[in-house]
Parts: sequence; structure tokens; C-alpha cells
Amino acid sequence: MVLSRSEMDRRLDEHFNCEATDNIEGVLSTLATDVTHDIVGWPTGPTKGRESARPFYQALFADLAESSVRSLKRLYGDNFVVDESVVKFKAVGRPFGLEGKGRTAQVRLLHIIEFASDGMIQRENAWIDIATRMQQLPQGE
Repeated sequence: MVLSRSEMDRRLDEHFNCEATDNIEGVLSTLATDVTHDIVGWPTGPTKGRESARPFYQALFADLAESSVRSLKRLYGDNFVVDESVVKFKAVGRPFGLEGKGRTAQVRLLHIIEFASDGMIQRENAWIDIATRMQQLPQGE
């Protein structure tokens, strides 16, 4: 079954809302049991399976607070969406290895999301603008 744009939007917005509220169980419930979870630059590399994505979200939610995602543009295909967003957050920990010191940052984020025929996220592939994040969270200060 090919999902409509509105169904893909609904599923992706649900995923982002769970992320914004630090709801690990909610985020994981949007993923297929055999999801490929690939956050580019994350030390584990791509992982396979819903439970294998859990450590990423545990670390992310410990490192960030008051996060929000605003989609700028979405491009659609058969059961996939490319989402360009801006994410804003308070870095309370060490997001992606950078000392946050409670500072606020805003960076661009690119997702490629593939959906299974039942609407679950089958593959999540994400790139974050590291250069901007490093400028907004300079180290040694």
C-alpha cells in the first residue's frame, strides 16, 4: 500500500512530537520492529531494530531540553519523504560530544524517512548541520 502525503506527514509529525517531548516509548512506537536507524555521525553507525535505536534516544534526551522541530520543506515519493527542518534546543548535556553548558542552539536537520506499507517508519536516516552546531556551542568557553 502506498501512503498518501497526508498520512506520511501525520506519521512523521507524530515521530517528531514524541522527540520534542522526550517520549522514548512514543518515538520507538513509530518505528517498525526491524527499522534501520541511521543517524549520520553517531558512533554506532546504522542500527537495526527498534530496541537498537533506544540508546540513541536515551542519550539525545539526556543531552537536550526544550527542543522543537519546524519543517521547512518536504519532498515525497512512494512511501518515503525527505524532510528539511530546523531544530531548536537547549544543550544541557554533551549533544554529539559538544559541551552544551545550557546554551540554546538552532540547526538544520535533514531526514530521509522510508515507511513500511503499514505506515511504520522502516528507515530513518538523518543528517545534522554539525558546522553550525559547533559555531553555536563553541568549546573552551
